[in-house]
Amino acid sequence: MNVQFEERPAQQGMRIGIASLDAEKSLNALSLPMIEALADRLKTWANDPTIACVLLRGNGPKAFCAGGDVVQLVQQCREHPGQIPPLARRFFADEYRLDYLIHTYPKPFICWAHGHVLGGGMGLMQGAAIRIVTPSSRLGMPEVNIGLYPDVGGSWFLARLPGKLGLFLGLTASSINATDALDLNLADRFLRDDQQDALIEGLAQLNWQAQTQLQLHSLLKALEAEARSELPQAQWLPRRAQIDALLDVADLPQAWQAIAALHGDSDLLLARAAKTLAGGCPLTGHLVWEQIRRARQLSLAEVFRMEYALSLNCCRHPEFPEGVRARLIDKDQTPRWHWPDVANIADEVIEAHFAPVWDGEHPLADL
Repeated sequence: MNVQFEERPAQQGMRIGIASLDAEKSLNALSLPMIEALADRLKTWANDPTIACVLLRGNGPKAFCAGGDVVQLVQQCREHPGQIPPLARRFFADEYRLDYLIHTYPKPFICWAHGHVLGGGMGLMQGAAIRIVTPSSRLGMPEVNIGLYPDVGGSWFLARLPGKLGLFLGLTASSINATDALDLNLADRFLRDDQQDALIEGLAQLNWQAQTQLQLHSLLKALEAEARSELPQAQWLPRRAQIDALLDVADLPQAWQAIAALHGDSDLLLARAAKTLAGGCPLTGHLVWEQIRRARQLSLAEVFRMEYALSLNCCRHPEFPEGVRARLIDKDQTPRWHWPDVANIADEVIEAHFAPVWDGEHPLADL
C-alpha cells in the first residue's frame, strides 16, 4: 500500500491525523492502492469528531510526491492499442475523486510539500487548505515530457496563474521553487525542512475547541518567521512581463515557436525551458492551450470531469504510451511522436481528446 497513517494525541482529547506517503524509492509516486487507501482514511477522518486536522506528507528527504505511477498503466495501454484499459478508467477516476476530496475537505488540511512535487503530487498539494513549501521544494507539471498533459486539476490552477505563466509552465515543465510557489498562489507558507516536528508539536498543543483558526494562523506565522531568511530567489514572477509578451500570440503553434526560439538565450532559465519544450510532445502543447482556455469558464468539479475524458483519450491515442516508454520504461529518451510537427496537428485530433468515451452519465457526475 505504501501509505502510513497515525493519530497523534492533542489537547481536549482531540487527535491529529497524519498520512505519510511511503514509497521512497519511487519518490512517493502514487499507485492505485495508495490512492484508494488515502481516500478511505481521509473520509474516515472527515467524519470522526475527534480528529482535529489532517497533515499529509511524504517520507524520505527527496520528495513529497513525484507524480503518478504511470508505468503499469501504460504497459496495459501498449497491450491494447486504441483502447482504454479498465485500469485507466479506475485509476484516473479514483485519483481525481481523491484530489476533489482534498479541495473540499471539511477540516484543516495541511500538506507538507518538500522536495519534488510533480504531477500527481501537485494534485494532492493544491487542494490543501494550508500548502507548506520548504527550501527543498521543486514544484512542476512535467507531462509535456511524456505525452500526457497537466491533469489532477492542472487545468484549474494553471488557468488561474498571473498572465501567461500558467501556459508557459504547462508547456515547458519548468521547476517552481518555494518563493515562486508563494508568489503564484501555489503555496501558503514557507517553513524550513527541519521544522516539521515543531509544526506537529504545535498542532498538538492547540486548543481545538475555541478560536481554532486564530490559533492555527498564529502557529504557522510564528514558525514561518523563523524560516523567512532561507527563502530562495524568485524565478518566474520577475520574468512575467517578458513571458506575457512572448506568449501574446493567437494560437499554440506560435506559442510553441516563440518558446523554442529561446534556445541559447543568455537567460539560462528560459534557455532550459526552450530545451525541454523542444524534446516535448507537440500534441501536449495543443492540449495545454485548450485545457487552460476551457478551464477559465469551468467549476472545479467540471475541470475534473473534463480532465477525466482527456486522460482516457490520452490512453487510447499513441503519444502518452510512447512518451512513458521513452522516458520511464526503455529510458532511451528519444520519443517518436506520432504527431511530431506542432503546426500539423488537425483540430479534429485535439477535439477528439476532449470527447466522452463512456455511455450514459459522466463517471464523475457526483462531484
